[in-house]
Amino acid sequence: MSEQPAPADTARQQLDPAAADAVRAYAARTRATADQFAGVLEEIAANGLPSVEECTPWEELREAHLVRLARQRPAVA
Repeated sequence: MSEQPAPADTARQQLDPAAADAVRAYAARTRATADQFAGVLEEIAANGLPSVEECTPWEELREAHLVRLARQRPAVA
């Protein structure tokens, strides 16, 4: 048997237009989230950490996120 790997199939499977649009939309949302995160980090780098009084406790953030997740989940009858 040969030690060489089998040649890779270089043909790409094209997405249908709806799938391609969905991928582009996901990329745009991901880019927007990354830009927002980068802005927060730049703000911290320029001005330091905010005071404790200005921050939202992690428990409140967690609960709000759990509510968002529950809304996205389809109801089970």
